[in-house]
Amino acid sequence: MNLSSALAFGAALFCSALAFAVLIRKRLSIASGCFSAGMLLFAFESAFTGMSFEAASAEKVAVWQTLALLTKSLLPGTWLCFSLSYSRGNYREFLARSRFLLVAAFLLPLFLVPAFHTPLINVLLTAKGWWLKFGEAATILNALILILTVLILMNLERTFRSAVGTMRWRIKFFVLGLGVVFGAQIYIYSEGLLFSGQSLALAGVETGALLIGCTLMAIAYFRSDFGDVDIYPSRAALHTSLTVVVVGVYLFVVGVLAQIVARMGGSGNFPVYTFLVLLGIVLLAVLLLSDRFRQNVQHLLSRHFRRPQYDSRQIWSRFSECMSRGLDEAKLCAAAAKLISSTFNALSVTIWLDDAAKDGLIFAASTSKSQSDATQSIPSSTLTALRKISEPFNLEKAKQEWAEPLKQISFSQFREGGDRVGIPLVAADRWLGLAILADRVSGTGYSFEEYDLLKCIGDQIAASLLNLRLAGELMLGKEREAFQNISAFFVHDLKNTASTLNLMLQNLPVHFDDPAFRKDALRGISKTADRINQLIDRLGALRHKLELKPIECDLNQLVAEALETLNGVSEVKLVKELSPLPNLLADREQLQSVIMNVLLNARDAVSAGGQVIVRTDHRDGWASLSVVDNGCGMSPGFLRDSLFRPFQTTKKKGLGIGMFQSKMIIEAHRGSIQVKSELGIGTTFRILLPLKLQFP
Repeated sequence: MNLSSALAFGAALFCSALAFAVLIRKRLSIASGCFSAGMLLFAFESAFTGMSFEAASAEKVAVWQTLALLTKSLLPGTWLCFSLSYSRGNYREFLARSRFLLVAAFLLPLFLVPAFHTPLINVLLTAKGWWLKFGEAATILNALILILTVLILMNLERTFRSAVGTMRWRIKFFVLGLGVVFGAQIYIYSEGLLFSGQSLALAGVETGALLIGCTLMAIAYFRSDFGDVDIYPSRAALHTSLTVVVVGVYLFVVGVLAQIVARMGGSGNFPVYTFLVLLGIVLLAVLLLSDRFRQNVQHLLSRHFRRPQYDSRQIWSRFSECMSRGLDEAKLCAAAAKLISSTFNALSVTIWLDDAAKDGLIFAASTSKSQSDATQSIPSSTLTALRKISEPFNLEKAKQEWAEPLKQISFSQFREGGDRVGIPLVAADRWLGLAILADRVSGTGYSFEEYDLLKCIGDQIAASLLNLRLAGELMLGKEREAFQNISAFFVHDLKNTASTLNLMLQNLPVHFDDPAFRKDALRGISKTADRINQLIDRLGALRHKLELKPIECDLNQLVAEALETLNGVSEVKLVKELSPLPNLLADREQLQSVIMNVLLNARDAVSAGGQVIVRTDHRDGWASLSVVDNGCGMSPGFLRDSLFRPFQTTKKKGLGIGMFQSKMIIEAHRGSIQVKSELGIGTTFRILLPLKLQFP
């Protein structure tokens, strides 16, 4: 078995499988019966052609080709009946109107063959293989089959042209598959008429076309079960046919090419070239019949080769100005709706925002509805599907299930206003809402350029909405952080006050009998109570900004009062080196809080027997307070990155707020804090305050 015969037998099996598949899975009708009968006839014809390829003598080739031609004579009537009934809701009308043509298609071939007493086909052996010489009856039969094949293609074309939308999608591959098969038939029959015969090798083109056509029909079978739909072709579609034009041009071109090839001595690869051309035409037809491909081509031409319909710079500047004025979501959406309405002449523009917490849409703004009129209930399944859409869509043409609930919503106010268009509002992969355009003044649809512009506008609105939300979240976070920081200040001050009382309680059992100690203790308790009352007063008059109450005060006195608190700690040696200082203008309570914090940090840093040196001085209009300890010290990384940041501490029970608060207070006094520290050696804090500070 050679390759040509194998392909022919394979095509016969493919045709038989499709014929039985339709009989098994589809309800028996005129169209399905004719299709199965026609595919079985194709199967027999292909099988006879395969036997011809296997034949070794001219007599056997003539027998098998005669059987194949007789089988072909039954094809036109069967397929003509199919083409008049397939996917036509009014097929009885067409069958009745074409009844005489159908009778002629079935009977003429049967009466034509016996009318001639000469053989149908004579087989000659040439240098290029078997040549089939047609007799008079075969030539007339070929012409009759050619005419009927053109009529079959015309009917299929009319059915396809009358289908729209999803109906065309369902029958597209099926009609295209039959078009390939019958297109190859037209080529074969035209060759036979032009040369009064044909090479047996040319039957391979017919076999290849049959395989391609069956593949396309199998795709249609798995896509939509052959897509039998009810179409009612109009009379206008029947008066014109592209098939006649294409076949006429084709026959002319083939005739010219045949003459050129014959004058050049012929070409043994002419059938192969013809088959490749046929395959290219099929692929081109698949692309041209694809709605998505046509839309992409139109989109490309609209974007890059047509004059822009809108001045994008002017629109962009208007939208940027509009978005910058929106201080909240309601105002921003209202301005955006008005601007979209004026730009696209759409009287009804409604914007809805996504409410993920309630799994619904919230009315934001509209040019035609009030908030009381815009209450809508949308299923969660529709919202889930909408949240996956990022491109503008035509709501009227959307066939998905999620679109049906949206179509029920009355977005428009008028009966005629063009299609409704949805614009998803998406920014940073977050679906924020949906804008619906309706009631267009012109009543026309939207072009590809307008869809692109709507996409850009939707992205701009979504970005502005997202910025508003992020700004609100940031502001809320800052407010919380400010509250936490200020709260931590007071907690820290209370902690220092508690430390003072704790030191007093530690010394009370030892010095209780000492009248002087009791007097100092009572004075310390009184100061602590006053300190707590001051903290309460400050909490009652809390402001976001640190407020100072400057008075003239003595820095040495503030240091001495703070040292009195630490005098009872016997394991820490305190060394005072206080130099005379002029008075300075400062908030006494705030400054005392800083001094107390630095001293307590020094005390906590040293171990038993450690030393803390407190030193004051002034130079060049600056007063300085230095606290030096020989404690554990701090690492360079902690000094650089964490010392003055809130909630950063090296102490086990520390809050990490003292130095942050101290730095804020000193800087509010126009001063500064300098720190030097080494691990295992100790730390020096130096506070500089201006002696001639002027407060506003």
